[in-house]
Amino acid sequence: MTGDTRLGLGTFGIYTFDFEHQPAALIRDSVQELEELGWRALWIPEALGRDAFSHAGYLLSCAERLSVVNGIARIWSREAQWTYGAAVLLADAYPDRHVLGLGFGGQPRPGIKPLAAMSAYLDELDALETATPNPLPKAPVRRLLAAYGPRMLELARERADGAQTYHVNTAHTAQAREILGPDAFLAVEHAVLFESDPGRARALAREHLHVYLNTPYNLAKFRRLGYTDDDFSAGGSDRLVDDLVFWGDPDTVVRKLRGHTEAGADHVTVQVIGVEPGGSALPQWRLLAEALLPGPTPGSGRTRTAS
Repeated sequence: MTGDTRLGLGTFGIYTFDFEHQPAALIRDSVQELEELGWRALWIPEALGRDAFSHAGYLLSCAERLSVVNGIARIWSREAQWTYGAAVLLADAYPDRHVLGLGFGGQPRPGIKPLAAMSAYLDELDALETATPNPLPKAPVRRLLAAYGPRMLELARERADGAQTYHVNTAHTAQAREILGPDAFLAVEHAVLFESDPGRARALAREHLHVYLNTPYNLAKFRRLGYTDDDFSAGGSDRLVDDLVFWGDPDTVVRKLRGHTEAGADHVTVQVIGVEPGGSALPQWRLLAEALLPGPTPGSGRTRTAS
């Protein structure tokens, strides 16, 4: 793959939890700098209290060109009617700049199969297209599904613009591309850490991975990737940690990130870890912009423009 051309997100983007811990003014300043650096896509989770759509709307209002992707808006958090209405409004207010990423997220719900729940939710969303009183936007609502297993990836291929993955290795990216086929969009999140000392890097990576090694959905995903119980013990084996968190100097980190595009990703969204709550990853985002984004466009008057 040579990078995203359909959704207009560029080949690389930024994924961050940082804004969950920051006041609105600091968020606005960060978003505006990211846009000036040339980033074209900003991905946000729904995990620590901020509503997916009010968060996305505020971020979009802070910029002129930057796209915002929900990665993910949880289907458990709101009925389909409210998700549809919010996504339509954002598509109308910010044409071609919002992408609705959907996933089940959170704690498992006994007796509810994620694939069936997502399929039913999509049915409700699609039915609303002819039943809603809300004005339809000129630009369409674009949607992605959080998908890891073959059947969810197939659903993403058939019922969405494509899939987004989170905490996977490059082998999974190749498998996902094969299932999605050549046309569906594939975005891959990957955590990075600019730390060259192996002991310190792996300690910080294990701290980040702790929650994911203690939730059933993630453990099932990791087992499908070929990891075993031995990889999950003691905070995660070196093999697992090194596959899921790319650490080292900037050149090493960038080379590993490009492995996902070589494996078939259209877009890689980079999550810088090791930032204290309330802090900012802007220094690392600046480094990543220098390493991952193309240089200035002659005569554009802009510092940098992303691919």
